Parts: sequence; C-alpha cells; structure tokens
Amino acid sequence: MAEVKSNPRRGVSLWIQILVWTLLAGLLILVGTGLARARQGTIQPGDEVPDFSLTLYSGYEYNGQSTVKISDLQGKVVFINFWASWCKPCEQEAPALEQAWEYYQPSGKVVFLGIDYVDTEIPARAFLKRFNNTYHNGPDIRTSISQMFRIKGVPETYIIDTNGILNYVKIGPFLDANEIKVIIDPLLP
Repeated sequence: MAEVKSNPRRGVSLWIQILVWTLLAGLLILVGTGLARARQGTIQPGDEVPDFSLTLYSGYEYNGQSTVKISDLQGKVVFINFWASWCKPCEQEAPALEQAWEYYQPSGKVVFLGIDYVDTEIPARAFLKRFNNTYHNGPDIRTSISQMFRIKGVPETYIIDTNGILNYVKIGPFLDANEIKVIIDPLLP
C-alpha cells in the first residue's frame, strides 16, 4: 500500500494575528479621532483663536491699514462675520450688523470684521454699498481663514473676547442688533 503524504496546512501564527488585529484597531481609532475633530472644527468656544491676517478692501481699512492681524486687536471684543454677496440670509442680517457696528464703533472697544467668503470683489463691494456697511471687510483669500474656523456656510459669526478667546459662535443670520448686543455687552470691561 502506498503511503499518502499529507501536506499539513500551516496556520498563521498567533502573534501575527494579534499584530494584524492590533494594527487594524489602531487604524480605526485614528480614523475615528480624525473624523470627530473634523466635525468639531479646529476652534471651539473657550479656545484661544490663532493669529491670522485679513487683507481689507480699499475703503474698509482698519486705522488706515489695509491689513489687520487678530493679535493686534487684543484687548478688544472682535466680531467676525463670514458672509457672501450671493447669500440671501446674509442680506437679511446685513442691516442688523451695520446697526450694531454703529452702536459700538464710537467706544473703540469692539471691532467688526466682515470676511467675504468665496466671492469676487465687484459683487462684494456692491453688496456692502447696497446695505451701507461701513465696518472693516475683506476677502477670504484662498479660503484660508474659513478653513481655519471650518465654517459650514454663510452667514456664520465668531465673537472673540478681550483676551483672544473664542466666546460665541452663531451659525445663521442675526435677526436684529439687540441679539448682537446681548452677546457683546457682557464681554466688555
């Protein structure tokens, strides 16, 4: 009788299986953490706002300067509003923003910055003129600022306290100037 030679199957070593499962679990944790951070955004209320510069439209300068840095505004409440000329809700809130700016501007304790998002200068300037907006405005060149804040759309507003800490986030339009005052007044010294 001929002997039947069996070719025994060699299984994958237990250590290799453990290593593969550990690497897979680590990868899933890494992806999950990244997705959670992406959903939250990089700047949350209570966080210090990283320094950035905004190039301003001619006629909308800050103290005669065509560029403003957030770090130069330390000690002031900073109201940052992302908007666009093509945005209908931005049209609804534009009068309220200007009215609030006119209220705070004489004190010098509050600075309004309009950041024009994914827009071109001609329609943006027409928008500002149409709503008589006089506060400081400039384009978000290469969407670098909106990416830093991870905005979800326009209008979107971020209010920074006198210590450079993000205090308040509003997604959507403000209904009137009083809604803005209720948020800013407690932040003033």
